[in-house]
Amino acid sequence: MSIKNNLIEIEKNICLACERSKRNRNEVALVAVSKNNPPEKIKIAYDNGLRIFGENRVQELIAKIDLLPDDIEWHMIGHLQRNKVKYIVGRVSLIHSVDSFKLAETISKEAIKKGIIQDILIEINVSGEESKHGIASKEAYELVREVSYLPGVRIKGLMTIAPLSEDSEANRPHFAKLKHLSVDIPNKNIDNNNIGDLKVLSMGMTGDYAVAIEEGASLIRLGTGVFK
Repeated sequence: MSIKNNLIEIEKNICLACERSKRNRNEVALVAVSKNNPPEKIKIAYDNGLRIFGENRVQELIAKIDLLPDDIEWHMIGHLQRNKVKYIVGRVSLIHSVDSFKLAETISKEAIKKGIIQDILIEINVSGEESKHGIASKEAYELVREVSYLPGVRIKGLMTIAPLSEDSEANRPHFAKLKHLSVDIPNKNIDNNNIGDLKVLSMGMTGDYAVAIEEGASLIRLGTGVFK
């Protein structure tokens, strides 16, 4: 299938998932995971209407930013090392993968240097898989509380990577848990405006994005579904 046909199929599935869960279509945005895809292929997706692209590696991300249209909204979705922070703060709209106070602090310092506010998500390992990055669910409140006091960063919501599974329904409890955390944490009365309402939920990939939408995803991250 072509990228154009892939996007038609994805759009149909998004609309059906929104209908099943009684959500508005405009509550869900597609992040095209463009890692390992050349700029020429990304431009095809762009020409077919996509504007949000996510990359896993800093070096690849920076190279593509300079080669593609300025109105693309770039997201850093992969694990981020602290020594790479300086290259992307201010160049990406959203960092999905903040999983420690030290990383958030490094982002904060770089954002202050550049005189900006960097939007971030807190990555939570809701499944408890040892191979996954992200903090444990039980540590989420404390990390959000600590990070909320840092200048130069704004917590927009939460992110998780669910286990790979042939059965998308197997990941429904993980998505539901992230949604629950996004409601529960603000209700703990953290007196800081940086937390807001944690409305952004980045969850769901090519194999399970419909289920993620039904459980409250606002950002779905699709790679092969778009570019295969």
